[in-house]
Amino acid sequence: MKWLILALVCLQLSEGLVRIKLKKAKSIREKMREAGVLDDYLKKIKYDPVKKYRFSEDYVVYEPITNHLDASYFGEISIGTPPQNFLVLFDTGSSNLWVPSTYCQAPACYNHAKFKPSESSTFTYDGQSYTISYGSGALTVVLGYDTLRIQSIAVRNQEFGLSKNEPSQPFYYAEFDGILGMAYPSLAVGGTPTVLQGMLQQNQLAQPIFSFYFSRQPTYQYGGELIFGAVDSRLFHGDIMWAPVTQKMYWQVALNEFAIGQSVTGWCHQGCQAIVDTGCCATRNLLFTLSPQYAVDCNEIPNMPTITFVINGARLPLYPSAYILNDNGYCTLGMEATYLPSQDGQPLWILGDVFLKEYYTVFDMANNRIGFAASV
Repeated sequence: MKWLILALVCLQLSEGLVRIKLKKAKSIREKMREAGVLDDYLKKIKYDPVKKYRFSEDYVVYEPITNHLDASYFGEISIGTPPQNFLVLFDTGSSNLWVPSTYCQAPACYNHAKFKPSESSTFTYDGQSYTISYGSGALTVVLGYDTLRIQSIAVRNQEFGLSKNEPSQPFYYAEFDGILGMAYPSLAVGGTPTVLQGMLQQNQLAQPIFSFYFSRQPTYQYGGELIFGAVDSRLFHGDIMWAPVTQKMYWQVALNEFAIGQSVTGWCHQGCQAIVDTGCCATRNLLFTLSPQYAVDCNEIPNMPTITFVINGARLPLYPSAYILNDNGYCTLGMEATYLPSQDGQPLWILGDVFLKEYYTVFDMANNRIGFAASV
């Protein structure tokens, strides 16, 4: 087997409607006061633009996400008044929100929900347009403003894209309608305000964080949870390992080393970077269509080595049962080479859904860091 691997393939997609679950929790001020860190926090507010926001003290929001064929994870949102519902891919690898619209006449829009501006009393037309590029192609959107809802979260006048055309691959075949980007504002095409910025500015989060749990044994209707404003200790065990974001575009961290079994490869002795990407690879065909798939003898899985990522000094292993994909007795390697450059020239990895099924992941916007803990 060829072990020259540069990225985790993410294979996802399934169906199901979302249900709201509200969890009462102590306010962030109460927790920080009990921990004896509130005073230091308040002194530092002026140095961090996220920390200046007030946060809701009443609830956190759980958004159940659907797994479709291990190729994409998505959930339900609504836009407009009255609400128009859409299934969107929650993507930490991009920053724009867009959905199909009645402006779009492409085949990819025919079999998906389309936003109807004329049926929303709160819609405002902007008129600007821009092109969003993914690994599989580009789509053109026109900008508008309306109320965005995710469960009990409501963001007024959220700027979003209404598609005018979409490439058939992959969107015609996708189970989701649009994409909700959750990366940094600097990555947003056109400089549009992100959904997370809107949530922060309008006091819609209990804390300035969100976290993902991808179930390792998804069912037809349930693939995991996206949790806005909280960390749920029921979904992981052990401690959270934190790593600082190295570049505020993607959710990107430094990868210290990569080991196969007991052997350190040395591939990262001069540094590597890794993007934590919940949307990989539903829109990034470069990673799994243009790269070769390696077939594996399913009977050999117990004899295969553990592979280990070292991030901020912590060892995060992936066992063969995690990185070998078994489809009714046909087994393939869940990792492939990519050819994406990083700005500093270091090898760039993508930690996608194969990795994220094993590790509950926390995105801390206030402290610009990512946390990893072993999933239950």
